[in-house]
Amino acid sequence: MVTPPGDPLLRVRDVSVRFDGILALDSVSFEVRRGDICGLIGPNGAGKTTLLNCLSRLYQPEKGAIEMDGRSLLGAASHRIARLGVGRTFQNLALFQSMTVRDNILTGGHSRTHGGFLTGALRLPLAGREERRLHDRAGQLLEALDLTRVAGVQVAALPFVTRKRVELARALAGEPRLLLLDEPAGGLEHEEVERLRELIRSLRDRMTLTILLVEHHLGLVMRLCDRIVALDFGRTIAEGTPEEMRQHPEVIRAYLGAPSS
Repeated sequence: MVTPPGDPLLRVRDVSVRFDGILALDSVSFEVRRGDICGLIGPNGAGKTTLLNCLSRLYQPEKGAIEMDGRSLLGAASHRIARLGVGRTFQNLALFQSMTVRDNILTGGHSRTHGGFLTGALRLPLAGREERRLHDRAGQLLEALDLTRVAGVQVAALPFVTRKRVELARALAGEPRLLLLDEPAGGLEHEEVERLRELIRSLRDRMTLTILLVEHHLGLVMRLCDRIVALDFGRTIAEGTPEEMRQHPEVIRAYLGAPSS
């Protein structure tokens, strides 16, 4: 059953992860409401990317639960996560450098196809329909992310800021309901960050997305997000609206910096 808008799409409950005896996440719990843009903040080593890796099934927590629409994600294989409606970008761009922009985006849509190798090899009608759908979706994303003019260009020849948009388009090609963004503003100039803010909000509204983003650029987080979750040393220390987080003493101490006396 689909929950109404505003109800939690994602629930994280008491998630703990340990690496060689080091507790990277310590009973982290929070919710992300359907349609919200939720920021995940904290100093380096707080566990933010570790948590995204649990959500995308790259890591297996030692305890806890992660549910989307009431369905556990922890029982799903990592290659099935996109089909369940989760899309992701990475801190370090993971694009196919020798492929064109369009082909990179097309790879992101193949997780949503239903025909197998035999369907494609025999060129059955299903394969043709799905290929047309993938190309239509890629065309829409090329336009939405202002990539149409570089659709046939190899990714390796593009500037960094454009490659960031290509990776975002590829994540959206899988038609996610939950989009995970890992430091989308990393390496961008001030004006580029502002354009990114406008783009993310526009995509959320147009594509009915729920977004969880890890970000160190606090200006972006405070201006973009509906709610914010703060981690420190692998634990949830606060969550609330941007205004509430600006005033929260634990957030000020751990991340924003204590005011000078």
